[in-house]
Amino acid sequence: MSSLLGAYEGIVGPAVLRQLRQLGEKLSGTRVVHVNSTREGGGVAEILEWMTPIMRELGLDATWEVIEGNPRFFEVTKAIHNGLQGANVAIPAKGWKTYEDVNARNFKRLRPILEEADIVIIHDPQPAHLLRLCTGREGKWIWRAHIDISRPHRPVWKVLRSIVEPYDASIFSMAQFAQPLPHPQFLVPPSIDPLSEKNRDLSPMEIEAIRSEYGLDPSRPLLVQISRFDRFKDPVGVIAAYRMVRKVSPVQLVLAGGGATDDPEGKAILEDVMEAAGNDPDIHVLLLPSDSHKTVNALQRLATIVLQKSVREGFGLTVTEGMWKKKPVIGGDVGGIRLQVVNHHTGFLVNTPEGAAHRIRYLLYHQESIDRMGATAREFVRENFLLTRHIREYLTLMLVTLRDIKANIVNV
Repeated sequence: MSSLLGAYEGIVGPAVLRQLRQLGEKLSGTRVVHVNSTREGGGVAEILEWMTPIMRELGLDATWEVIEGNPRFFEVTKAIHNGLQGANVAIPAKGWKTYEDVNARNFKRLRPILEEADIVIIHDPQPAHLLRLCTGREGKWIWRAHIDISRPHRPVWKVLRSIVEPYDASIFSMAQFAQPLPHPQFLVPPSIDPLSEKNRDLSPMEIEAIRSEYGLDPSRPLLVQISRFDRFKDPVGVIAAYRMVRKVSPVQLVLAGGGATDDPEGKAILEDVMEAAGNDPDIHVLLLPSDSHKTVNALQRLATIVLQKSVREGFGLTVTEGMWKKKPVIGGDVGGIRLQVVNHHTGFLVNTPEGAAHRIRYLLYHQESIDRMGATAREFVRENFLLTRHIREYLTLMLVTLRDIKANIVNV
């Protein structure tokens, strides 16, 4: 049994690993290149960090490349990101020119590997323009959209659509996110790695060390939201919900997250959060380095309830992480959170701070519901949202794409 895959057998069982190895044999030697815009920060980078070595172990010639950009480029791509999620943004022609120029500079560096690849998977809008530049390509190109573009700002989507239409296929996290495109579309939800530093089991000593480091009171319930400081994650709304709960229950709140090199808005949102928190000693706003995986792990395990009160969400891997740690999750009734949070079974879906506060109060007075939902949540993740399932679906769609099987929207 291979060193990386073998470690998963106790979690997913031997049959799952046999299936992966069989798929790997069919794709042995296939040159696969993943391209995104950041090496650290955010769920995409984490998934690629876990996935690429396992693909190599399965016999694929898999690599992960990251495009480089200047601050103006990331301002433009953040505006594209926000526009795709429905924000009314204006991107002038010179902004799109910056986008194209930075992609062109990256293409000069990446050209050999992109032209020779059998499969290129481009993650999100930032590097999507590379396809137009790769006129000598030999393989298939797939665009992987990790965000919710179900109701995009039309001027932004009009331009991006013209960029992604020539791809051989596209991948969305769920059917509701997909837009009409003239090529096959696949549905592949994201996943977590249960053996990563962020999700592995921790000893009681490791957990208590984090509690002590951040001055958390073991005698009071703890609410935790982990996410980058982004307006769509609604951290200020979380603080509002906490204040409503605090009137009737002595809770504590942790808002922990970090930045990413491709997200220039994080500093301004963090300032808004700090202003909303004021001098309340029971609101812990933590700006964590991107490699603080064990800290995040421990905070989620210390939580009484995990929150993810997003107002727009591509998938919400912090929801998956909290559920894996047997925590009920109160999440925004949006995007991929709906795939994970099943009302009254793995947590609650809410739309407002008042709704979040109501559900928090309910759970705090019903410990048996916290225990039941937490156990159900972990099994739900085991069955649906682990890395082994994710890799199986990627390998399957690679086989489909390489064989030129046509479809509209395909669940793999």
